[in-house]
Amino acid sequence: MEAASRPPRWQILLAFAIIYLVWGSTFLAIRMGVHEVPPFLFAAMRFFAAGIILHAWVRAKGMPSPNAREWASASFLGLLIFVMDYGLLFWAEKRVPSGIAAVMLATIPVFMALSEILFLRTQKLTLRLGLAMLAGLAGVAVLVNPSAGFGQPAIDMLGAAALVVSSISWSIAAILTRKLPLPKSKVMSSSAQMLTGGFFLLLTSALLGDFRDFSVRAVSTGVWFALVYLIVAGSIIAFTAYTWLIHHESPTKVGTYAYVNPVVAVLLGYFFGGEALGARTVAGTLLVLVSVIVITTTPKPGALTHQTELAEP
Repeated sequence: MEAASRPPRWQILLAFAIIYLVWGSTFLAIRMGVHEVPPFLFAAMRFFAAGIILHAWVRAKGMPSPNAREWASASFLGLLIFVMDYGLLFWAEKRVPSGIAAVMLATIPVFMALSEILFLRTQKLTLRLGLAMLAGLAGVAVLVNPSAGFGQPAIDMLGAAALVVSSISWSIAAILTRKLPLPKSKVMSSSAQMLTGGFFLLLTSALLGDFRDFSVRAVSTGVWFALVYLIVAGSIIAFTAYTWLIHHESPTKVGTYAYVNPVVAVLLGYFFGGEALGARTVAGTLLVLVSVIVITTTPKPGALTHQTELAEP
C-alpha cells in the first residue's frame, strides 16, 4: 500500500485502541448485566438493537438488502453465532468471572484449527500446530480442574462447558460462512446475522419464560448504562473501527485483538470487578494465549480467510 494512501498514524492507533480496549471491556459489562437481567434477554436487547441500527445504517448508504437465500443463510448463522455462541457466553457469565470467560472464548482458534485439519483440509497437522492446540486445551484444563494445586478455586463446570460449546459453535459458523450464500458486503452480511440472531435470542428468552420474572423497574441505572455501552461501543463503534482497520492494515495485525482482549478482560475484572487473579488464572491464561498466538501466526496454505469480525464479544 502506498504511504500516501495511508491514513494518519493517530487514526490507526485510535482504531486499534478501540478494538483492544472496548472489546476487552465488554466481558465485564456483560457480567454486570446478567446479574440483573436474564442472560438470553440481555443478549437479545443488545444484539437486536445493534442489528437494527447497523442494518438501517448500511441500507441508508445504499447497500442492497439481502435476497431470500442470503436472508436464510444469515438466519442460520445468526442462530449459531448469537444464540449458541453469545447466548451461552452471557449465560455462562452468571457462573464464571468475566476475565476467565474471555480466556475460555479465546480458544476459538483451537477449534478452528481442528476444523481446518479435519473437515476443510486447508491446514496440515504439524508438530508446531499440534503443540499449540494442546497448550490451549491444557489452559482450559488448568482453569476447570479442581485437583490442580494452584490454591485458587476451579471455575464452575457448567459455565466452562457452556463456554466450550460457545467456542465450538462459533467455529462451525465460521466454516459455514465460507460455504453459504451471503451478501458480498461484509457489513451487510454481519448486520443481517446480528439482526436475525437478536430476534432468535428474543424468541429463546421468551421460550425460557424470562419475561415472567423480568421487571424493567428493577434494573439499575448501571446495568442500563452497560447495555448502552455494549450496543453503541461494543457492537457499533468497535465493529466500525474493525472494518475500517481491515482496509488499512494486514489481517494478521488486526487479528491481534484475539489475544489482547483476554488480557484486557482479566485485568479489568481484577481491578474493577473484584475477580480473583491467582496462579490458576495466570497459568491458564498464559497457556491459552500462547496457543492462540502460535495458531494464528501459523501459515495456512490454500486456506480461505473467514469473517473474523463476528468474533466480537
